[in-house]
Amino acid sequence: MNGEPRLIERIRRKVPLRAQAGLVLGIGDDCAIFRPRGSRDDLLFTTDLLLEDVHFRRETHAAAEVGWKTLARGLSDAAAMGGEPRFCLVSLAVAEWAGRDWIDDFYRGLLRLAARTGTALAGGDLARNQRLACDIVVCAAVPRGRALRRDGARTGDAIYVSGRLGGSALGLAEGPRGPRTAWRRHVHPEPRLALGAFLRERLRATAAIDLSDGLALDLHRLCLASQVSAAIEAPPRFPGATPEQALHGGEDYELLFTVPPRTRVPARFGLTPLTRIGRIEKGRAGSVFLDGAPLPPLGFDHFRPSGFDHSAVE
Repeated sequence: MNGEPRLIERIRRKVPLRAQAGLVLGIGDDCAIFRPRGSRDDLLFTTDLLLEDVHFRRETHAAAEVGWKTLARGLSDAAAMGGEPRFCLVSLAVAEWAGRDWIDDFYRGLLRLAARTGTALAGGDLARNQRLACDIVVCAAVPRGRALRRDGARTGDAIYVSGRLGGSALGLAEGPRGPRTAWRRHVHPEPRLALGAFLRERLRATAAIDLSDGLALDLHRLCLASQVSAAIEAPPRFPGATPEQALHGGEDYELLFTVPPRTRVPARFGLTPLTRIGRIEKGRAGSVFLDGAPLPPLGFDHFRPSGFDHSAVE
């Protein structure tokens, strides 16, 4: 492992899991799982950073779009574990260039998505900084012991992906003057909350992860957690996206999931296609093969300068 995975693993080894304090799952998945004593539900907690000149540019990304995307990133983590949103906390470090109108528009975009998804804004923090930065914390709920996790995939399971991949990377590459649908996909992602609940309740998915950093890297992470390997074919591509963007582009916020081999998965969930792209196999944990050839886990990694980086803007 290089970059971010290695750093996370180093931190994880220093932190004991305190089950006696109600913590069921700690570092290493889309959300931590906390089980309140006597509750019928487990609580999911996730946090995510959105940084100027890493995840957005003030010259091209409107404030309302930044606000929407800030919450969407956290909600996508909850969706991957089958959670139903409860509330969020937002901490905003405001740069000198961001005036009152920008801040108002930021919260307008965030609160629009919050209202659509039943996510209450419960608090946060405000500060000043040279560059704008935002941290989102999302709390969601899932029936006790039913959260989807990365570590449940088993040999023989089928691998599926929702939607069509590479749209966000295409939108970033072409900018706001490029294809309108691709730009909207980049700045206005739709967290797959209803689909996550469907995977948990109806399909009984064995594992899931949201596609934030690219299919190749996120599938590698799922396989590492489950101690398996994967064999896949090319995923469905967003119109106009390149194969590289579909495999490594990131920020699609679709769901990658596995189900037992005899599970009947519908071709669509609402308007969203569900496509089988491969199979879980025995082999070196974390290894992924595309059409029989090794697929390197490229994607966006803050701590690997040489990594593929379509999901950031620097």
